[in-house]
Amino acid sequence: MLKPRSIQVKGTTISIMKIGGQEYISLTDMLKAKDGDFFISDWLRNRNTVEFLGIWENVFNPAFNYGEFAIIKSQAGLNNYKISVKEWVEKTNAIGLKATAGRYGGTYAHKDIAFEFGMWISAEFKIYLIKEFQRLKEDENKRLNLKWNLQRTLAKINYGIHTDAIKDKIIPALITREQAKAIYASEADLLNVALFGQTAKEWRVANPTQDGNIRDQAALEQLVVLSNLESINALFVQQGMSQSERLVKLNETAISQMKSLLANRTVKRLK
Repeated sequence: MLKPRSIQVKGTTISIMKIGGQEYISLTDMLKAKDGDFFISDWLRNRNTVEFLGIWENVFNPAFNYGEFAIIKSQAGLNNYKISVKEWVEKTNAIGLKATAGRYGGTYAHKDIAFEFGMWISAEFKIYLIKEFQRLKEDENKRLNLKWNLQRTLAKINYGIHTDAIKDKIIPALITREQAKAIYASEADLLNVALFGQTAKEWRVANPTQDGNIRDQAALEQLVVLSNLESINALFVQQGMSQSERLVKLNETAISQMKSLLANRTVKRLK
């Protein structure tokens, strides 16, 4: 399990872990800010809590067990009723709460649920929790955008060189704007096939739910290689090489450079 990140909320260190691509916040840590004896099971037995969790799971979890949920809901709030997070997850197949073991173990909740749990600590605590979480995400996004924008800027600059070479050597005179665009698209896909093994259209068909395009989803190493391939391809075009010849050489270059980058310790530390 990866080491969680953390934020400071009213003097309490709160761990945040990414599980399945989603942000989960430690309820175990949040409890440290609560005065008196209070347990997660006390919160979980409350009828309002159970109804909220059921609504959340209904929206985000198609595998949620509504039959077991109905039984739990009917018992919630009774004096002799009690349920643990582990039991809740096992019975309902819930995904909003996670009971983890190990060095960074404890009870974690999806951020939506953790914010709701924060109200049980205090209204002030909930507000500061949301504020600090948002600050953490803004800081992370700034660092991520800085790295990605650098590589995308290099790619755009090199792509300008690349397209100029295509215009000079490949596009015939007196063609329409649509024909010119088609040729540019063909050259762009030449690089896509050399680096990603598929065209932009093939990627969209295989990934209908993904945002953006094949290059938007590229890894940092792939963006670095892409910018290099654009410059190399521009040189190949100037030399009069055919598309088939260029594709073979660009693919060989992409394989060599990706192997080198993936083995580079400095690049690994950037990720």
